[in-house]
Parts: sequence; structure tokens; C-alpha cells
Amino acid sequence: MKTLFSTLVCFFSLSFFAQKSDQNLKQYVKPIIGTQRMGHVYPGATAPFGMVQLSPDTDTIPYSVNGKYNPDVYKYCAGYQYDDKTIVGFSHTHFSGTGHSDLGDFLIMPTTGKLQLNPGTADKPENGFRSAFSHANETAQAGYYKVKLDDNNIIAELTATTRVGMHQYTFPKSDEAHIILDLMAGIYNYDEKNVWTYVRVVNDTLVTGYKQTSGWARTRTVYFAMSFSKPFKNYGQKNFDEKQVYRGFWRKFNQEDNFPEIAGKKIRMYFDFDTEENEKVKIKFSLSPVSQKNAIANMKSEISHWDFEKVKEQTQENWNKELNKIQVEATLEDKINFYTAMYHTFITPTVYEDINGEYKGLDQDIHQADGFTNYTTFSLWDTYRTLHPLFNLVQTKRNADMVQSMIEHYNQSSLQMLPIWSHYANDNWCMSGYHSVSVIADAILKGTYKGDFNKALEACVTTARKRNYEGIGEYIDKGYIPAEKSGISVSNTLEYAYDDWAIAQLAKKLNRKDIYEEFINRSNNWKNNYNKASGFMEPKLANGTFKPNFDAYSTHGQGFIEGNSWNYSFFVPHNPTALVEIMGGKKQFAKKLDTLFNMHLSDDFFAETEDITRDGIIGGYVHGNEPAHHVAYLYNWADQPWKTQEKVRQILKMQYKPTPDGLGGNDDCGQMSAWYLFSAMGFYPVAPASEEYAIGSPLVNNAVIHLENGKTFTIETQNQGDKNVYVKSILLNGKPLKRYFITHDEIIKGGKIVFVMSAKK
Repeated sequence: MKTLFSTLVCFFSLSFFAQKSDQNLKQYVKPIIGTQRMGHVYPGATAPFGMVQLSPDTDTIPYSVNGKYNPDVYKYCAGYQYDDKTIVGFSHTHFSGTGHSDLGDFLIMPTTGKLQLNPGTADKPENGFRSAFSHANETAQAGYYKVKLDDNNIIAELTATTRVGMHQYTFPKSDEAHIILDLMAGIYNYDEKNVWTYVRVVNDTLVTGYKQTSGWARTRTVYFAMSFSKPFKNYGQKNFDEKQVYRGFWRKFNQEDNFPEIAGKKIRMYFDFDTEENEKVKIKFSLSPVSQKNAIANMKSEISHWDFEKVKEQTQENWNKELNKIQVEATLEDKINFYTAMYHTFITPTVYEDINGEYKGLDQDIHQADGFTNYTTFSLWDTYRTLHPLFNLVQTKRNADMVQSMIEHYNQSSLQMLPIWSHYANDNWCMSGYHSVSVIADAILKGTYKGDFNKALEACVTTARKRNYEGIGEYIDKGYIPAEKSGISVSNTLEYAYDDWAIAQLAKKLNRKDIYEEFINRSNNWKNNYNKASGFMEPKLANGTFKPNFDAYSTHGQGFIEGNSWNYSFFVPHNPTALVEIMGGKKQFAKKLDTLFNMHLSDDFFAETEDITRDGIIGGYVHGNEPAHHVAYLYNWADQPWKTQEKVRQILKMQYKPTPDGLGGNDDCGQMSAWYLFSAMGFYPVAPASEEYAIGSPLVNNAVIHLENGKTFTIETQNQGDKNVYVKSILLNGKPLKRYFITHDEIIKGGKIVFVMSAKK
């Protein structure tokens, strides 16, 4: 009996510890991190991968002034800058961490007193509807935002579901309380960006409409439904479009006061209320890519009541569930950094379909998502590197749907191309490469995507053979892109070569030998831009000679996008062994890496690009932008893994901090944050579409990855500490690991890796 009892106790104990027990991890998420300076993230409320990003905007900086680009607009890619002292309002769509922008749709602002329909200016907020605020009265959490609007003594609270934003405004007693709906507002706004807006006042609590813009997305239409918790007593609008010549016979009506159908390019609406002291006026604001009818259906489905706290709690619980996919033990500071990074990685890509599965396609027609969830916001130049590889571990169902969304994009494309940088049924064609092929190949090779492999390969190959896009024809014919043909000829050649290698890996899996040979040969094209005389990747002219007056430090006119040759010369992630060899062997290669990390860049370097500042560099290594994100791990190929370990830990500590300015560069839709997550756990996907992850130096004490297949992979450290950055030995499932990589298969089968740390190399 005693033996049986002991056995049962042991069994139940093991069962208990084997089960995932959710922790309160949302407490460590600080959305305010990265809102100051270069991070370009927003502090407002959103659900995981949500269509709605409801967040404060702190200024109205235009994209252009006197017809010329206004560099100040760059700071407002997410609508919010921590150093600002006023809030203009709360809009429903935002990008997270980008270096160019759009969105900022449907800005709402509560006010009291005399109605003002101009936003005013930062130095004179009293001249408009914006309000001063203090960070002392501001709260930002996963799925929730709160701030006191000082000028009108109004408490603003925000939360969101996937498709609906919910506002709660606590007013003082007033017979002049207003809710302003600004349909002119936008991020990266310019005078003609609003193509058209339409508003229909259905009754005294429901308003619907749409907005068409032409910005980063050329043809973007967003529909909305807006519901109030109490009837408004009056409403009206003002059309600020002084250039509108033809107004038709609608002039028969006074359209400014209590008129139920409004249309124009520059519209601001207002809704008036009487409020008691501390009365809460609530708004549900839903979005749709398809129709006003669908926006209403989205609202009814996701928030059928007026209980703000219930919505907030459910959204925060959804966040907590997502965060528990990786459970770590670490210092408080590192936990804050880790879970804030995880939060940022689970914001984008964003859901882009209605509750009934309808969405607008690239062809501007309405489509039905059949058997998958349609996504948008694919910042692929950034996110193929680390974000999508992370999803192959902890968001496999979503990543499979994202791949399917890319293939549907290809099916709808008049150019027969996969997305380059797409959002809201548009490709904005930003950045270089055709990195969707990397995401697709990686997802198939790692068993994430279960769809039509041959169709996926066809989409990849057709995109990569698009001769009239960004020098691909010259690249195919010559093996490089002549500098005369493109200002980013070198970086494009390097990125195409990597992408071609990814296609080759997919073709190999499908036994398509002809395609494999074509693209594995193309993957060697990086060699054509390597100048053995200088030891750098350099622009090459059409006649086969290297362009004169080369400068390895400059980011301007040297053939690179958002970087210089010092960083891009190491961009051969698919074949580091060959790169080491061509650069003179392991010792010489490591020496060159040492120089990169230890050099000093002059101020001239930063004058040429807005995407890189001193915040995001270590020596000459640029961590604040993506091209060199894999570089610290290349010491492994030079047989000096201890340098990878010390550099990774240095980057983790210097480039990520639990402060408003805690991100050294644009988070770029989660890429910077995904780098942190992988590196903090001790391994990194140097070449997506490879089975291998390079070993680094784990920052956390322990971590448990809860895989979607039901298994767990545990990372454990022994003798961890700030000075103990070197890996003395590694055990994988109890056996010594004598190599500096682990495989995807070893992770998804479940198991345990133990890092024994040391202060000595």
C-alpha cells in the first residue's frame, strides 16, 4: 500500500509540473518602452495581432512643408512621442515601430466648454481641442491605456478587441461636453491624402462611414461603425476643404448642423452631451475593410455590452495567454524587457478580415478567407529575419495563416508577385529583396505551413523571376545589379542571393532539381559584389569594374539601403563558411568583426540617414537597423564563439532597457523585439530556411517554451550572472553538445538544453 501511495503521489506530482500553469506575465509588459526617440512604438491599447490599435497621438506634424519632405514627421511614425506635452486625440490605427508611416485613422477627442474644431498647436493647446497631459497621470498596459486630459479635467481610458476599440471618458459636470471625430487626421498626413470621407448618422447613438486615403498605401479604404453609450443632444460638422469647387445641389441643405449624411475630403464631426460630475461616456468604434454593415456586425459580435472593465479584463487575459507561451525566470529588469519585447512581437502582422471572414484583396475586390485568417502589415524586409522564425516556434497556426495570406496576395496581384511590404490591400513596395519567399520556405521546411507546397514554390519562383522589378533582370543576366541601374544595387544583390538560397531549399524539399540548380547558383551572386582588393562588398558598374570613390563607411551613394558596406559586407547569412573563406580565413574574418564592433563612427555617418542614430550602434555595428542583426553570431564560424557570447550579451544590455527610450532603433513591426527574445534564450536563426539556430549566450536564468504541438522545450542556465556571459559547456537532453548550433527538430520534439555559464572565456 505504501508503495502504491508513493507511486500515486509521484504520478500526480509529475502530472502537475508537466502541465502549463499560467502566470501573471502581463504585469511585466510596459508599452511605454520605446515611445521616446527611435523606437517608434505606440503606448495605446490593442489585442494580440488586432486590427484596431487605439492609441494617443501627440502632434499633427505634416509629411511635407511647402512641397518638401518634413524630416520632423519621422518621429511620429506611431503618432506618439514621449517628450511631447499635449495629446491631440486618440486614433484607431497605428503601425508599431516602423520607419515610414500611414494610418492614424478616425481620431476622437473629448472636450468641454466652447466647441473648437481646430486641433491647436503644441505651444498653444488652448487654441484648439488638444490637451496638455502629464506622464504622472498616464498608465499604459497590455490592452489598456489611461490618461488625464488636464485642460478639460477628463479621464480617458482605452481598450480594444480584435476589431473594436472601446473608449471610456469620465467627464466633469458640463452642459457643453463634446466628442470630436476628426476624419482629417492622419499619420504622415499631407494636404491631398484624404481622397474622400463619408459619414452617416443612423440615429442618436450610432454613426457609420468610411475613409479613403492615398498615402503609403495608394488605394486604402477603411469602414467604421461608432456607437455611443448615451444619446447625443446635438451633432454637426465642418468641411475644411477650401479647394472643393463643385459641391452640387447638396447646398440646398444646411449640412453643418444635425444633418445625417456628410461627405467630403476634410471633415470634422462633433457630438454634444450634457454630463454629470464623473459621468462616463463610452464609445465602441469598430473597423472593417469591407463595409459599414460588416463594421456593425464586428461590433455586435465582439462587444455586445457596455461593460468597459469586462472588455479590458478579457483583452488582458488574452494577452496573458499569449505571453505564457514562453515562461522565463530572470531579474525584474530582464523580465520587463523580455515580456515587453514579446508583447511587441505579437502586435503585427494584423488581422485583416471581418468576423464573417470577408476582406478586401489586393485587386480591391471582396474575398472570403476560407479555412484561414487573413493578415496584413507585412514588413518583410525586417520581419523575415527573426519575427516569423519566432512564430514557427510559438505562433505556428498564425504563421501558417500569414503564409496563406501572402499566397492569396500573389493570387490577387496583377503583377503576379508575393508581397514586398504590404498593408490594407496594398503593396507599398518599401525596402528591398523579395523576402516573403524566405518566410514561406522557412514555414514549409519547419512543418508550419500545410497548404499547397507546389503553389507556394510557384509563387516564390515567379516573384524571383520578375525581370522588370528592382534590377532582377540584370541580376539574372549578369549575376549582379549594375550601379548605374539602381542606387541600392549591392544590398539588392545580396538580399536576392539569400532569398534565392531559400527558394533553393524549398525546391530541394519538393525534389524540383531544375529549380534547385537555378536558384542555388543564383544564391552565389553575392560573390560578384565582393572586392577582394578592399575586402568589402562594393557597387559594380555595367562594364564589370567596381565603381570608383568607394567609401565603406558612408550610407549614401554606395549601393546600400539603410546601411553601409561595413555592415552589409557580412550579409551572406546562408553561407557564412564561404564568406569566412573569401575574407581570408577564420583569423582574418574574426579580426574584421572585431574592427566593426570597436571602431568609432564620425558624426558625418549619421547625417546621411534618419534610420540610424548613435542610440543604435556599438562601434560601427548597427543594431538599430536590421541588415547586421545576425553579425554577432558569425564569430561562431570563425571558431571564436566566446566573442559571439560577449557581443550578444553586450547588445542585450545596451540596446534594450526598461525605459521610454529603451529601444536603440525602430522596433520595425517586432523584429528588434524578436531579436531580443531569441538572443535572451541563447540561440538565433542566422539563416531562416535553415534547420539550424546559432548558439549565443542566454540572458535569462531559465525559460520554458510551450510549443503548439503540446511539448515543451526548456532552457536552463547554471552559474548565470552579469559577468558570466561565456558558455563553458552545453547539455542537450542530458548529453554534451559539442557544436554551436541546435536544430529546429531538436526544439520541436521537446526537451531540455542546459548552459553552464562562466566568467572566463
